Amino acid sequence: MGTLENKIALITGAASGMGKAMALGYAKEGAHVVIADLNVDGAKTVVEEITAAGGSASAKALNVSNPDESKAVVEEVVKEYGTLDILVNNAGIGLIKSVEETTPAEWDRIFAVNVKGLFFLTQAACVPMRAQRSGKIINMASIAGRRGEALVSAYCASKATVISITQSVAMDMAPYGVNVNAMAPGIVDTPYWKEVDKQFGDITGKAEGETFKDAAAGIPLGRTSVPEDIVPMAIFLAGPGSNYITAQTYNVEGGMVMS
Repeated sequence: MGTLENKIALITGAASGMGKAMALGYAKEGAHVVIADLNVDGAKTVVEEITAAGGSASAKALNVSNPDESKAVVEEVVKEYGTLDILVNNAGIGLIKSVEETTPAEWDRIFAVNVKGLFFLTQAACVPMRAQRSGKIINMASIAGRRGEALVSAYCASKATVISITQSVAMDMAPYGVNVNAMAPGIVDTPYWKEVDKQFGDITGKAEGETFKDAAAGIPLGRTSVPEDIVPMAIFLAGPGSNYITAQTYNVEGGMVMS
């Protein structure tokens, strides 16, 4: 019997990368996983992979920057399955731009997904979780939210805000038995980081893959991470082992940051 047996988990941005890895991990632990993503075809492919392995999953279209869509998806999940036990706010976007070249529109887009999207989906999930007096909310922050980084000001600011939101919502929901925590990954080999590498190269002139390689050189454990490295902590924070833990952000990044 898995640690998440019969739990209903909603994971955003789970058509690829870390979201997909967490979806596969949760399903293996016995959860029914609702994969919510703008990329519906990708989400359906992950569902097929989970069901082929004997797990349970479903796909939903979701643009997290639209609070009405987030509210509707949560209501659909509760109507279909009777509960929402786990929410993973994984959907996110990045931007590699110098301070002076970052536009208001770019700033707003980053915050619309990484902050507004996360907050209002969390708000929607808090309604059934408060009523059932249980639930686990896991937010994807980043080591970029722990420190400033050149060319990543807007993204760093958005992820620092995620850490702050995690703490505040945890305090709001603690009386209702709902745990709210976050993870801060580092350099993860995902499609997202391939785009980051390209954007850095466009600015710095570095060849493709060089930024990623340089970043790896500064990791104490000697390698970049893969999405599967995030999964054990994600399972722990969703399971009973974290029942007495809330308002925390866990670094999962090979030792790059100490906090």
